[in-house]
Amino acid sequence: MSIGRSARFGERAAARAIVFFALMLWLAAGAPSRAQEIHVMHVQGRVYVLAGAGANITVQVGDKAILLVDAGSAQRSDEVIAAIKALSPKPIEFIVDTSADEDHIGGNQNLAKTGHFVTGLAGEDTEASVISAEALLDRVSARSGGGNSAIPSDLWPSDTYDGDKWELFNDEAVILEHPHAAHTDGDSIVFFRRSDVVSTGDIFTPNLYPKIELEKGGTIQGEIDALNRIIGIMVPEGNEEGGTYAIPGHGRVCDRTEMANYRDMVTIVRDRIEDLVKKGKTLEQVKAARPTLDYDGTYGADTGAWTTDDFIAAVYSDLSGQNGADGKSARGDGTR
Repeated sequence: MSIGRSARFGERAAARAIVFFALMLWLAAGAPSRAQEIHVMHVQGRVYVLAGAGANITVQVGDKAILLVDAGSAQRSDEVIAAIKALSPKPIEFIVDTSADEDHIGGNQNLAKTGHFVTGLAGEDTEASVISAEALLDRVSARSGGGNSAIPSDLWPSDTYDGDKWELFNDEAVILEHPHAAHTDGDSIVFFRRSDVVSTGDIFTPNLYPKIELEKGGTIQGEIDALNRIIGIMVPEGNEEGGTYAIPGHGRVCDRTEMANYRDMVTIVRDRIEDLVKKGKTLEQVKAARPTLDYDGTYGADTGAWTTDDFIAAVYSDLSGQNGADGKSARGDGTR
């Protein structure tokens, strides 16, 4: 490499580092509260991230239409629509659901009805196409004890894909991949190939241990497999800086280094708990051994919807086979 080329590379790397640091600061708070404003920030290429509406919303702006990854909560839909229109007047054509959680799908109906979907043979639908892995539709449409789904049908995906992969095109290739048992059994990874951005949903949350929802088909090994797949998609620009960026379900935008560090952490904690399970330790004994101790400062939480104890309990339940036929995890309350 020539000296001039080295200098130019250094300038590009420094510029990307500044942008990346700004993204980290803006999104470092994780899941924003209702009182926070909605922020839209350019990631790179055609892709933006919208934070503050529940889960992060990825916005990909095409020449004729907009594609979203996740829709946020219903309560913030008006603000989300206004923020998207400020980016582009083009209609929303696709919404990809990565999770069945309300903060991901709550805005499906509100956002879909502001857009349209060009069907080709049949003309045009008056609402955007809401897409998910088939397993997610199965999950949200499952009947509860009262005979109906707990989730209104207006929030269900209108289109699904089965198998491992589906591909779209919105002025760049958009590749959807379905890890079969990661955070849940209905996750999707969405890769914007030309923009070089990947949306991970709740498979990856940079400031929190992964939420393995056993009752929704999630597994610790599937989580690690999904993280490895995301890392396989990502390519750094140089010295592991820049390159492909990842938009998580909650929290800041990250590069491959942070993703790899997260994967390593999950794998190491899994191995530690697995070793204790093989030695016949109970859940309380595993917690007492503190298998996450050296990572708690970065990913741990004592309160909130997903704590360090919840993570340990989920991994223990999965590895010990004590999640039961109903998929309930051992959470230290005597329930197995």
